[in-house]
Amino acid sequence: MLLWGLLARQFRRWQIYNRTVAELSQLDDRSLADINVARSEIRSVARHAAGVA
Repeated sequence: MLLWGLLARQFRRWQIYNRTVAELSQLDDRSLADINVARSEIRSVARHAAGVA
């Protein structure tokens, strides 16, 4: 049971990470600047949002 819970949690984190990267990648540079995120920081922000970092 513990293993399935761990796998489910990791899968949810992976989904959040991918969704965040996809959504932020669709924004133009001006919109990213409005939320104070550089294009090079998207993966880092996504990791933080997913609770990985």
